[in-house]
Amino acid sequence: MSRRTEQHPDLTDPRIGAPFFSTWRVGTPERQQQTVEVIGRTWERRPWPTGDLLGYHVYTGHDGSTLMHHSQWSSEQGYEAFVKTHRQERVDEIDTAVPGIERVGLGRYRRYRSRERNMGDVRVPGLIVTVRIDFEEGAGERREEWVDLVLKALGDDPEDHAGLISAHFHLSTDGGHVLNYAEWESDQAYDEALAAPGTDMWERVRTYPGVGAVSGSRYRHALGLVSG
Repeated sequence: MSRRTEQHPDLTDPRIGAPFFSTWRVGTPERQQQTVEVIGRTWERRPWPTGDLLGYHVYTGHDGSTLMHHSQWSSEQGYEAFVKTHRQERVDEIDTAVPGIERVGLGRYRRYRSRERNMGDVRVPGLIVTVRIDFEEGAGERREEWVDLVLKALGDDPEDHAGLISAHFHLSTDGGHVLNYAEWESDQAYDEALAAPGTDMWERVRTYPGVGAVSGSRYRHALGLVSG
């Protein structure tokens, strides 16, 4: 069966071969909450669709309009099989209950590296921040070097990022961008990190050759679903 969990996902689970992120626009905070509840009911009344799906999590955007979805698959083939046999009935039930959902798109990734949670750190993230870093055409091969530089900057600057619990850097399979999924202790901790004085290392990160547009979003973990 499918069951809810309060636990945040473990993005470093070695079984994950295909992490996916997608966004829906639903319009208002009231519709955000309504959609989350409908998703939960739709999944709970059905068996867990496949062992290839390790977890499915939904987040409400601080903008009051969007939902982010994160699904953890053992392989892309497992997801494609789910689409053929189980996805549409869930989509139909959700759309009947909450008409007018705009599905912005699905991003496919592989996790490259993480700044993992410290041993013994039991903090529950109060804020999830995703940052998308686009790279200029032809500069996709620089993505791994850029992530390496960011992780070095974080390691050299622990005090200003004390509120950072973990950060997980994913490379899009289309070669175009990096997605950082970061767990923060709170909004205040994240704001303090943003306001901290820049260092030479962070300037290198910001001006790294090939880096294009950067966009970030704030979320709250609203729903976790796992096999029961």
